[in-house]
Amino acid sequence: MALFEYFPNYVWNLSVSIAIESGAQIGEIVDMCKPLLDAAAKGEDAGTLRFAEEWAKKADTLIALADEDEARGRSFSAGTKLERAALYLLSAERMQGHGHPGREATFAKAQDTFKRAMVLGDMGVERVEIAYEGSTFPALYIRAPGDGPKPVVVYCNGLDSSKELLYWSRLHEALARRGISTLLVDQPGTGEALRLKNLPATPYSEKWATPALEWLLTQPDVDPDRIGMTGISLGGHYAPRAVAFEPRFASGAVWGANHDWAEVQQKRLRREGENPVPHYWDHVMWVFGATDMEDFHAKTKDMTLNGVMERITVPFLVTHGEKDRQIGLEYAHQSFDQLTNSPNRELKIFTDREGGVEHVGADNMAFGRDYIADWFADTLGGRIGA
Repeated sequence: MALFEYFPNYVWNLSVSIAIESGAQIGEIVDMCKPLLDAAAKGEDAGTLRFAEEWAKKADTLIALADEDEARGRSFSAGTKLERAALYLLSAERMQGHGHPGREATFAKAQDTFKRAMVLGDMGVERVEIAYEGSTFPALYIRAPGDGPKPVVVYCNGLDSSKELLYWSRLHEALARRGISTLLVDQPGTGEALRLKNLPATPYSEKWATPALEWLLTQPDVDPDRIGMTGISLGGHYAPRAVAFEPRFASGAVWGANHDWAEVQQKRLRREGENPVPHYWDHVMWVFGATDMEDFHAKTKDMTLNGVMERITVPFLVTHGEKDRQIGLEYAHQSFDQLTNSPNRELKIFTDREGGVEHVGADNMAFGRDYIADWFADTLGGRIGA
């Protein structure tokens, strides 16, 4: 298994592979990417505005086609097209540097398109706002079918994802099938929380995970004793940290370990390993609200789970791709080895035998999705079969 490597650089290929795993159509991918081959050859940072132009152009075509469907009353077909349009717009926006021309407008258009897709498609997605330090951050709540209180999982972003990309990972569908609801959060430093609320990231994820949990406790369909927490990519720091410092979480998992992200930054300065997005240093300083590199390193010095994993006293799963080119496999072993007080710990390394070997399964998300969903069914009391 490997990424779909259309371009000559990793960062662009990662973005394309994420889009494919999120529901893009391969013919549309070819249409958008073929004109970009020359631009991609100039490196990961150059040409990202051209990337946005091509992907936004395809999104506009889909929006126009969806309008035609809606005019004929075919709202499900319209919603399907709008989902892909939103995906392409968010992919275009994600590739831009902070402050690049058109970035804000592209994000706003993506948000509007996604919201319209959820309504027309009747997707059962409820948008909520979580109170946080005098402000709020948004989340999507998907209730599992059936009556009575149910388990629920809080699902958080990594460095450069959004609640919509969490939605397209389809983990919520796998959980709902197992009788488990999902709360997908744009926590501080990500998605709308960063772009519209100016809420920067913090190493201390319990600061926002506890308010998310407390919002769930107000919902009559939530079993307060069966709330789990997971995260993808940099969520491999945020989720364990939250479970360690918020004792009301009953189980946890990570989709990609991220044991010592502060150390990873030193490696990236030396160009060891791949970056997740273009214009990387501008991006991370924006995410953490840093004024310069010195301030960034000061704000992220506690982005490590050394001394944290030992505090986890509930079941916890660590997953990782064997050939992750961003976050080395050694970090998965570090997180697992330090789970010394978990009554039920598991380490799952995805190999070529099944797939999902790249960073957070960008080559194949199916195996991570099902494995994590089964873990929560086992530890929170869902079902794993008919």
